[in-house]
Amino acid sequence: MSSKVLFASVEYTKYNANETLPAKFGRLIDRMGLEEVVKGKLTAIKMHLGRNIGYSTIHPLFVKILADKLKGYGAKVFITDQDISSARTRGYTEEYLGVPIVYACGFTGKYYYEKYVDFNTFKNVDVAGYIHDAEVMIDLSHVKGHGACGYGGACKNIAMGCVTDRTRAQIHSLEGGIEWIEERCIHCELCIESCNHNANSFDKEGKYNVFFHHCTFCQHCVKVCPNEALVMTADRYKDFQTGMAICTETVLGTFAPGHVFYINFLTNITALCDCWGLTTPSLVPDIGIMASKDIVAIERACLDAIKFENLIMQGVPRGYVLGDKGHLFERLHGKDPFVQLEELEKRNLGTQQYVIEEVE
Repeated sequence: MSSKVLFASVEYTKYNANETLPAKFGRLIDRMGLEEVVKGKLTAIKMHLGRNIGYSTIHPLFVKILADKLKGYGAKVFITDQDISSARTRGYTEEYLGVPIVYACGFTGKYYYEKYVDFNTFKNVDVAGYIHDAEVMIDLSHVKGHGACGYGGACKNIAMGCVTDRTRAQIHSLEGGIEWIEERCIHCELCIESCNHNANSFDKEGKYNVFFHHCTFCQHCVKVCPNEALVMTADRYKDFQTGMAICTETVLGTFAPGHVFYINFLTNITALCDCWGLTTPSLVPDIGIMASKDIVAIERACLDAIKFENLIMQGVPRGYVLGDKGHLFERLHGKDPFVQLEELEKRNLGTQQYVIEEVE
């Protein structure tokens, strides 16, 4: 059975404020069925507030529209993220938005509820206290690429933003896939020279390191090694996405059914996560905004809307070599972005079958 995904397009037919995306966003919110659910309830808007000099996060105007709508429905609203220290840099202020902005795990990062899971080295899902205490959550996500999993959207916003540093570290520890056999290595550094993505290095002690965020598993380093000191073990980026799905399932399990809503912004779609604290040119033209009660359906609809044939080359680093198959994000980062959707679907969190209902 298909799930409904609401869609407000950036396209317009005339120069009229009512046809622009902010006006459409207001109408989209009214179509989401929020009012009866949020009335009188503590409602968290979970979003990424950005870092450093990044400027491609969701514009404060849209956040205010959402916050005002929720307050109008009778909700007790607050905005939260794992790190809010530089929120003001991007215009996210309590004065403008009219609602509190709080650290998800409290100012010290020590306010959380511990849950236990068992997937390889991933054992602890520390659910942020202010997420756990909320009765309703609006998962407000900026869609973009992600070096560790190909794609960052609604799932990534929850799995990496609604938990503690310990949980994030355990999920990242699932990354890997290239084994270095030290006794075979002659430190010729052909592996370093052959990497097109600056993903590997030797440290001061002569130990080989891979930054798997940059690694695309092209295997150039493995193939040029004269002594077979590098060996492919597995595409462990899939384990990273499985860990995200497990974490997302655990966080969502703290809410009553039907009390989490998803809004994805397909604007300023860049190559990297907003946590990098920088903004590069868009990979594709702006598309619009999607909303759903189904996390899997909205993620699939967003990925389907981002097409390789619409690629703007300025969004890719000059000289960067793209892959020749798969989704645009897979060609860019070497990781299949649909793995996280499959893992979410396995856990009965939604379906990849969807129907688009456009909001004019």
